[in-house]
Amino acid sequence: MVTGPADPGCVPSEGTGPLTASDTGAARGPTSCRAREVLQRVGDKWSMYAIDLLGQGTMRFTELHRAIDGITARMLTVTLRGLERDGIVTRTIHPVIPPRVEYALTPMGRTLLDTIGKLVTWADSHLPEIEAARAAYDAQHRLAQHRLPEHPAE
Repeated sequence: MVTGPADPGCVPSEGTGPLTASDTGAARGPTSCRAREVLQRVGDKWSMYAIDLLGQGTMRFTELHRAIDGITARMLTVTLRGLERDGIVTRTIHPVIPPRVEYALTPMGRTLLDTIGKLVTWADSHLPEIEAARAAYDAQHRLAQHRLPEHPAE
């Protein structure tokens, strides 16, 4: 395992963990590491939900929080800050009491809507098949665990 980047321009962001040999960008050029970092952000499940919802229009934090099932307020804050940092989302604070904060997609963020919308639609339309495949896999591997030695080769 590589503990630092082979390419000095390929430094992981905070919290991304140690680099592996495939993370150095050597395989596809110097920008692949930075592109991977952006893909990690927009490909995150919470980011996808937020982008998809903001595609319907500007929303307040509480609206987003209620609409994204299972996300904590802290995770939504982290997600929105990351999307704002990457130029995908804008945050507008209205000077009223209490302050009203609204989030919207930037023009660049709107370019993600087709791709993310297709992924969300695909996931929704294949849920029964995925659940059936998971159940079959889990059942098969539960049986196999009882028959295999403690450390099976993969």
